[in-house]
Amino acid sequence: MNPELKKILEKQHYAIVGEHSGVKLCHWMRQSLLFNRECYKQTFYGIKSHRCLQMTPAINQCTHTCLFCWRFQGFTEEELKEVDEPEYILDKAISAQRRLITGFKGDPRCDQKKWMEANEPDMLACSLSGEPTLYPKLGEFFEICHKKKITTFLVTNGTTPEILEKLDPLPKQLYVSVVAPNEEVYKKICSPLIPNGWEKLNQTLELLPSLDTRTVIRHTLVKNWNMDDKFIEEYEKLDSKASPLFVEPKGYVFVGYSRKRMNLSNMPSHASVRDFGDKLAESMGYENIMEKSDSRVVLLGKNPKKREISK
Repeated sequence: MNPELKKILEKQHYAIVGEHSGVKLCHWMRQSLLFNRECYKQTFYGIKSHRCLQMTPAINQCTHTCLFCWRFQGFTEEELKEVDEPEYILDKAISAQRRLITGFKGDPRCDQKKWMEANEPDMLACSLSGEPTLYPKLGEFFEICHKKKITTFLVTNGTTPEILEKLDPLPKQLYVSVVAPNEEVYKKICSPLIPNGWEKLNQTLELLPSLDTRTVIRHTLVKNWNMDDKFIEEYEKLDSKASPLFVEPKGYVFVGYSRKRMNLSNMPSHASVRDFGDKLAESMGYENIMEKSDSRVVLLGKNPKKREISK
């Protein structure tokens, strides 16, 4: 890893793992340990915030340089030059998480039972930074996670359908980020590093119904960019193509390096996210199942009973 990049990431409280992976404590880990507040993934899907390992196996490799992305993008690469082994990444990522949460134990506000459980994560959010599917041993990585009884969530920007089609095993829940209603908006807000990103994304959406796992479409909504009511019909066509179990309209948050590219005015209110979600749900024949105002997110779907994920 580029030493300058590593220095920048560590300053942002990333724990670097090997040559291309990283771990960072989620805001909701702290909230859960100290204040007994849960993230929307716990509310929606039943996973435990304090037992979630937020990591990426491709910290600086991506096919997009999205304007709303919170991470540093100065060294973005399109492929991995050196590849670490899956078991090494998982073991070192868990060790890194344990180091990162060490200081919580001495805080009088910390739930000690939760802290002990947090040292043994049973949920892995494979997202955080970069495009995780660019790690060529992702299937092996998930297989090791599942053998260790760790639930896996994967977030992808959808530009690698050829990888998703062959991925074995699949994660327990697969998120595809659809942050633009059409190719024009896509090129502006995602700033793709590949020439056929929109085509690849649509191939992924067409592939989704054939994948034997839980699927979710996430719309990161950026005010004045991609959440105008005129886009509802276009989003509906994209989402219907994918036929996901759930759709998550989620508001952009003005944090990290995105503040160099966006303005505070681009962060939508929860009310506007909910309004957008209600209109999209009506268009798709879904319903607004649940919402979490402190995360500016709503959950749309057809079957609320399938909400919680099983181990």
